[in-house]
Amino acid sequence: MSQAITVFTTMKNEGPYMLEWVAFHKTIGVDHFVIFTNDCEDGTDDIARRLQDLGLATHVVNEVKEGGNPQHQMLRQSRRQPKVKEADWLLCLDVDEFWNIRHGDNSFGALIAEVESRAGRPVDAISFAWKLFGSSGNISFEDKPVTEAFAMGDTEFPYHSGRAYGLKTLFRNNGKFTRFGPHRPKGIAQGTAAEVAWSDAGGKLFPADKVGWRAWRGFDHSLGRLHHYSVRSLDGFLIKRDRGRTNHIKVDQGQSYWQDMNANKKVDPSIQPIARRAAPLLEKLKADETLGALHKQACDWHRAKIAEIKMRPDWVDFRLWLADNLI
Repeated sequence: MSQAITVFTTMKNEGPYMLEWVAFHKTIGVDHFVIFTNDCEDGTDDIARRLQDLGLATHVVNEVKEGGNPQHQMLRQSRRQPKVKEADWLLCLDVDEFWNIRHGDNSFGALIAEVESRAGRPVDAISFAWKLFGSSGNISFEDKPVTEAFAMGDTEFPYHSGRAYGLKTLFRNNGKFTRFGPHRPKGIAQGTAAEVAWSDAGGKLFPADKVGWRAWRGFDHSLGRLHHYSVRSLDGFLIKRDRGRTNHIKVDQGQSYWQDMNANKKVDPSIQPIARRAAPLLEKLKADETLGALHKQACDWHRAKIAEIKMRPDWVDFRLWLADNLI
């Protein structure tokens, strides 16, 4: 039985992080990436195009009007993409999210098989809850894998903040969902919710019509978590705030966002087995002459942008506050 998985995403100025993210998820079973980009200055779009040339991805220009929502626009348009239409499973994922499967060979195939074994039936959706990872005390932007540089994260429970309950969902492309959302598929036909088998990350089924954007009471994490590196380093966060959000575009990623997402409570090395297995593919991607040059250019752009932001008088107080609240 085919289990082809397609990930769809939207990016802006994420060049330094793309190759690790692709290598990691390709290693655990993703077949294809549909990458929407908008208004990029660091070469994110060029990297996506080169990944398309190599057959790993499809690049789509996400033309967003002033005040438009890049993520919502991507969600609407992704349904028309051939690689989305032909996939068996779909997943909306951001480049700062890493699907840490803690079962078997850490693959999506092993996860699906185990969830369906525990559930006692085929499932239509499997949700993983975020596990937030903070700055780990890193100030400077460095060209290092995020799974290596940021090892300090949240506890399994309780969650660090109200925002830490977020989840993402792997779901079957079987026609039961009519719309895509950033956290889960939507649009279950009225009266058919009872037919949809929706599992948490432990094989426990939950009523599909009650699933929202966040983990529910009693959510089982035994098969894994979604590691969310939403702040990265202090300098890296300056870029993120300057770029703006892909969803809640009018909401500043300032002090409250940092406090809610910067979880540094405990070292968690559980993702390292996958990261080590993905390392050869990451090196292979960087060894590609075009990708290697584009990756370096993106890192150089980020260093220059950070230096420019640090010269802005109206950002001084914010930078000092970040330094005082690094961990």
